[in-house]
Amino acid sequence: MGFFTDTYFPQVSGVATSIKTLKEELEKHGHQVYIFTTTDPNAKEFEEDIIRMPSVPFVSFKDRRIVVRGMWYAYLIAKELELDLIHTHTEFGTGMLGKMVGKKMKVPVIHTYHTMYEDYLHYVANGKVLRPSHVKYFSRMFTNHTTGVVCPSERVIEKLRDYGVKTPMRIIPTGINIEKFERPDITMEMIKELRTQFGFSDDTIMLLSLSRISYEKNIQAIINGLPEIVEKYPNAHLLIVGDGPYVEKLKDLALELGVQNHIQFVGEIPNDQVAIYYKAADYFVSASTSETQGLTYTEAMASGVQCVVEGNAYLNSLFDHESLGVTFETDEKFAETFINYVESGYQLDEKILEKKMYEISATHFGEVMLDFYHDMINYFKTEVAIEKESTVSIERIKVKLTSLRK
Repeated sequence: MGFFTDTYFPQVSGVATSIKTLKEELEKHGHQVYIFTTTDPNAKEFEEDIIRMPSVPFVSFKDRRIVVRGMWYAYLIAKELELDLIHTHTEFGTGMLGKMVGKKMKVPVIHTYHTMYEDYLHYVANGKVLRPSHVKYFSRMFTNHTTGVVCPSERVIEKLRDYGVKTPMRIIPTGINIEKFERPDITMEMIKELRTQFGFSDDTIMLLSLSRISYEKNIQAIINGLPEIVEKYPNAHLLIVGDGPYVEKLKDLALELGVQNHIQFVGEIPNDQVAIYYKAADYFVSASTSETQGLTYTEAMASGVQCVVEGNAYLNSLFDHESLGVTFETDEKFAETFINYVESGYQLDEKILEKKMYEISATHFGEVMLDFYHDMINYFKTEVAIEKESTVSIERIKVKLTSLRK
């Protein structure tokens, strides 16, 4: 099978992580997986099973790239590989290529709808060119011409239904490599050393925010709630990990609210250090409403840190036991919910966590995705058979009409 995407590791993003995880799991089941993607200035000269096409940075998202040429070459390779199924992970360059290849090769095309584009329209000409109606039309057109759609959360499937998407859809949250965040090699000494690095003592309440720092991640809601939290817990400190275009505005907001001494901006950190930051935190916090799923939530859970996050259908079901964390309904509820949760004194329940670990694991993710693939392959065969029968029936009618005219 082939994955077609405009982003791929070593780029760090939720989409890239999802693709890498799925590729590894499918290969464990004995499947051969090829990646058709963009060039990457940081990529190795040779990467097994990866076909790269010339690309350029994509408009306002400079960390994303889009294919500009080489599509015919990629098609010839795909044809030579005799792919059984194509799974696209973008609606643009390589996603279009994936659909074209699928149509020519007469194989199913599965698509994962990763991004809620309405949340990002302000990045393109300040939202003055592209409108929600444009997103609705384009998303409906793209997904309705695929065999099936993978939706990372309930929010995505509801939005696509609202757009008028009729293609079969299934909710399949992206799994994570649990081992990457369980990390028994991380000792208490390492955790204490990290906390000391930021001036935190044993009794400091460390809140952790870890994401790209942009407006839609809504870190401003966390900072807005911090004065109330600090009033209750003067030993509370917020560590913001990540980088992005909204850093300076968040620093200005912290200064305006007088909590600048309770916030530290860390910037980007290496991937292999992420788990240490999770484990060093007392609580992982987020008020983002732009996520289709949000891998940081499951990463935090796998690391064993309790979470206080703004809820949605997916997160409310993810944090279905108080020992794992709690959700709040609106930005204004963050501080109150956080304080109440700390006051409750809930301890992490290892048995509950162990059960949840399988649900969010890469292993489970691979299994349910394979089930969907098989279902869609059978569905595709049925649809092709129906289409052939319809074509034959029409030809028969044409013959009869012709004979009647004679």
